[in-house]
Amino acid sequence: MTSHSFSLEQLGPDYRICVSPAHKFGTDAFLLADFAAGRPRERVCDLGAGCGIIPLLWFRWGLEPQTAYAVELQDQAFEQLTVTAEENKDRLAGRLIPIHQDLRQLGKSIPLATLDLVTCNPPYKPAGHGVPSPKEARLTARHEVSCTMEDVCAAAARLLRFGGRLCVCQRPERLPDVMEAMRNHGIEPKRLRMVQQGSDKAPWLVLVEGKKGGRPFLQVEAPLLVGDGAGGFSPEMKRIYRLEQQPAPAEAQEERQDG
Repeated sequence: MTSHSFSLEQLGPDYRICVSPAHKFGTDAFLLADFAAGRPRERVCDLGAGCGIIPLLWFRWGLEPQTAYAVELQDQAFEQLTVTAEENKDRLAGRLIPIHQDLRQLGKSIPLATLDLVTCNPPYKPAGHGVPSPKEARLTARHEVSCTMEDVCAAAARLLRFGGRLCVCQRPERLPDVMEAMRNHGIEPKRLRMVQQGSDKAPWLVLVEGKKGGRPFLQVEAPLLVGDGAGGFSPEMKRIYRLEQQPAPAEAQEERQDG
């Protein structure tokens, strides 16, 4: 990756993240990071971490994980991830650990059955569905060519301690696949929230939390409304974006509708 293909974007007053046209971030990353809301001193992991946005948001928001593993398969995304970690090394003190590996092959890189929280913003479309992108980065990010929901849940089941949590975002039409995959790997769906542009709009994203070894009981939360009905952000989205502290990211309105 050459220097002209990526840039460093400010994330709040104290952190910078390495982005490129191929590997950047949008609304769904903020929503998943907020929904998962890792607690201080937890051992956490983001699968398919891209440029590192989700773990970096947790540090930015003061949630202070003890260790945050960031697993990424694609070469350029991993290079950006390592730049992100290096740019923030003084504040992170080695707690953000980039791992260049296929999530289906994790084992030696992360101690098994030790993590409190695993997150994943997975590909939204099954392989063979929709119009595949000719660009490899977009194809891998949007279509299940490198991993499926089953792969994500299998990896999370290996990494999580008993009672640990897996949080994912997905398209609403894939909700049955998410729940089936979680249960297939001993992760019980415990919490669900739909994301809508407005109260009169159909959901475009679903957030799901499962617990390893949990008992059956699903809490369905009130929908998260992105807009305020007047062309702006809802109060909850302003909180998530910390708009009182900085402008929303350039990709804030990106809902990956074509993803």
